[in-house]
Amino acid sequence: MRIVEDELIESIRRRIPSSEGGALRLGIGHDAALIHQPGGDWVVTCDQFLEGAHFLADKQPPASVGYKALARATSDVVAMAGRPRFFLLSLALPARRTGTWLNQMLSGMARASRLFGLRLAGGDTARSPGQGGRIALNLMVLGEALHGTRIDRSGARPGNGIYVTGVLGKAQLGLELLTRGMTGPRTRKYRRLLSPHYYPALPLDFALWLGRNHFPSAMMDISDGLSTDLVRLCRASGVGALIHADQIPVVAVPGTLSQVPELDPLNLALHGGEDYGLLFTVPRQIGSQIPGIFRRTRITRIGEIVRGSGVGIVAPDGEVSSLKPGGWDHFVRR
Repeated sequence: MRIVEDELIESIRRRIPSSEGGALRLGIGHDAALIHQPGGDWVVTCDQFLEGAHFLADKQPPASVGYKALARATSDVVAMAGRPRFFLLSLALPARRTGTWLNQMLSGMARASRLFGLRLAGGDTARSPGQGGRIALNLMVLGEALHGTRIDRSGARPGNGIYVTGVLGKAQLGLELLTRGMTGPRTRKYRRLLSPHYYPALPLDFALWLGRNHFPSAMMDISDGLSTDLVRLCRASGVGALIHADQIPVVAVPGTLSQVPELDPLNLALHGGEDYGLLFTVPRQIGSQIPGIFRRTRITRIGEIVRGSGVGIVAPDGEVSSLKPGGWDHFVRR
């Protein structure tokens, strides 16, 4: 039976007690759980980083694997305007990866932990079985929620502006170059384009600023691609959206690569995942208070929440078409 990831999550939700209530303020269906405690609320999430599914151990630097594993998990806390505090690491490794590879991977993870203000609180280790055992990292990240702040995916309302941070498609461009073998000595000029894929930046300071000012009506991170994640936000809020193709901040593809159909900048921006920027909505009356740049973070208004359902995209000539989810889904064959 064919299933997509959102259906799988819904199936889990129906079968295991998970209803919100008591200390559980937010649960399944958001970037992270929100757990109330007398001393303050906690934002809690967990994330997997699997060889073959999320990274290619024979092609990607070990330091980037460690950094990115922690960054992608932390992004869920950032998306709810939480301040990252602690993380737990469960690690399964084949014996051949316990030497140099492990040390370099841990160096990258340590870099991310310092950058995001995280401390390792514990975890677990195991040996991957078999001769060809694969690497598996599972991380739980705990963050502090701002007092009285609850930012999730379900608060968008018609008339709200839709905003994104950063430039979309950079991480996907890096992945395309990597998988196409365009990172060798003869293509050294493209290596700088790999950094957003290897070492994604998180807009932590901007997310905390948004939370302190209670600006977003809904917010999430862009992990699976704008086309997929915007549909999820709209579905959670019970609304539709209209975005403008010429307002989306797309990655700049070098001229020699722009002839490759799969490297079309708009397609990379719409459907490429792992940018880990913010996708958020803001009521019209306070839209003027959202800056175009916050420190080094670029913020762009790309459309508006509308009544109904689904996402429409307006082409430069004014033609409107339906935007179908084309981002990452573990259970859809590519």
